[in-house]
Amino acid sequence: MKYKPSLVLLSGCLLAAPLYAEEKPASSDSDTTASYVIDLYVDTKTKQIYAEPGEGRVRMGSFEKVPEKPAKPVATSSPEGAVADGKAKGEGGVLVRDLPKSVEKSQEKPQGGFGYANWKEKDPFKFNLNPDGSQYIKFGFLNQVWARYEQTNPGSTVLGESVDDVTDISLRRTRFVLQGQLTDRVYFYTQYGMNNFNFLSQNADNRKLQSFFHDAFGELRLTQGHQMIVGGGLVMANGLSRFSSPSVSTIMTMDVPLLAQATADRTDQFNRRLSVYLRGQIGPLNYRVTASDPFPINTAGLPPEVISPVNAQFARTGHRKQYQGFFMWNFWDKEPMTNPYMQGTYLGKKSILNLEAGFITQKNATWTGLTEATAQFHDMNLWSVAAYLDAPVDKVKETAISAYIGYFNTNYGPNYLRMNGNGVNPASVGGNAFPMFGTGNQWYGQIGYLLPKDLLGGNNGQLMPYFSFISADFDRLHDQMNVFNGGINWLIKGHNSKLTFDIQNRPIFNAAGYKISNRNQFVLQYQIAF
Repeated sequence: MKYKPSLVLLSGCLLAAPLYAEEKPASSDSDTTASYVIDLYVDTKTKQIYAEPGEGRVRMGSFEKVPEKPAKPVATSSPEGAVADGKAKGEGGVLVRDLPKSVEKSQEKPQGGFGYANWKEKDPFKFNLNPDGSQYIKFGFLNQVWARYEQTNPGSTVLGESVDDVTDISLRRTRFVLQGQLTDRVYFYTQYGMNNFNFLSQNADNRKLQSFFHDAFGELRLTQGHQMIVGGGLVMANGLSRFSSPSVSTIMTMDVPLLAQATADRTDQFNRRLSVYLRGQIGPLNYRVTASDPFPINTAGLPPEVISPVNAQFARTGHRKQYQGFFMWNFWDKEPMTNPYMQGTYLGKKSILNLEAGFITQKNATWTGLTEATAQFHDMNLWSVAAYLDAPVDKVKETAISAYIGYFNTNYGPNYLRMNGNGVNPASVGGNAFPMFGTGNQWYGQIGYLLPKDLLGGNNGQLMPYFSFISADFDRLHDQMNVFNGGINWLIKGHNSKLTFDIQNRPIFNAAGYKISNRNQFVLQYQIAF
């Protein structure tokens, strides 16, 4: 049976929902021998259309099957005779005046609320270079502001004063992005900004920190599809884990699991390296392989460490290339291939289930010894396996779940251990560091649930509570190293405007490698990103 396009158009445009309708014979005065009429009802909450009445459903009216033969013209001069698709009523169109008021109101986008926006374009920061928008220039911005209360590590001081705790306001990340798809096969990406800026931040006693390019790379797609893309530049096309190349504006937890950024600011520039790489999507397999030119530890801006006979450190002599790989098997939807960055959570917009694995390797990356002249060099070999789930639960309520569990085997060399904290250090001495990187075995997991959209009312966003943990067995420590984070996101307008409250509990170890206590950190972060 064939329905009039105006009816299909009306149901699709008004409610974006499937049509469930039963047919019944039309009245005897119909001008066709095979005519039918259907009664349609709209559910005011779910916006679906039904052929039977029910709780919460409003009758839209009776609709007649379109005759196969040309309809008789019906003259109408009244403005009230305008139909939804611009045709005369006699042509089977639906009169706008026949719609109940509740249905008319449902077409109007509710105004007000913390997340209300009335943008003229879906993405007003994208400037199309061709009619279909496949070639474009796009501008982006990210700013993450922290208000923090920190229980500091034993012996911490702020400007010479001993402290047990401290409060501060900081900029976690401030970035400007310019990217573009110049042709069907040529893409570029640049990112400029700064990180970790608070009242103590300075460079040679000058608080005016220098911003820098985080990314500057280009890509050439070698195939008609995304099977092979070659790229190069200063880039985060890393191996090991999806969190080794994270899209930080879309992560579910307040901050990324930095353990996956294994050499952060030691032999890279804020997790970026000068690299060439090949990546692509072949069927359900997403892959990338990268060759990198790591920076020497000598230019990390750190005081030189005295070489140790038992504890590995990054070597200050010699230079070797670094090789990385990352592989995902997509069981459900495939992830976007725009650039090498990996999404944190899609907030129910995609159904993702992956198995993932990755590695980083570099010869002679670290050393031990009595003197530098007699040093013994050690290879760095890191690998991980993981599972990732990010999918809608109830599409009507717009709920979703996001979960990740990963195992990391990290061999930097004998007894390597590095202390690090999340965000800028709130103290001059001591602060918030814990054993984050080291030779040993680590587990990282996170889970979050996106609560129903109507929980906070119209245009007020959604809530997403989450929990994450790190559990590490480092060779240099005698006790297990466990860090726990719990928090909640208020997604005011998705990831564009997001408020996050996070609590972290971290361990304190003494110099002998034994756990002696715990400390807490409380952070309220507000993010603007587009």
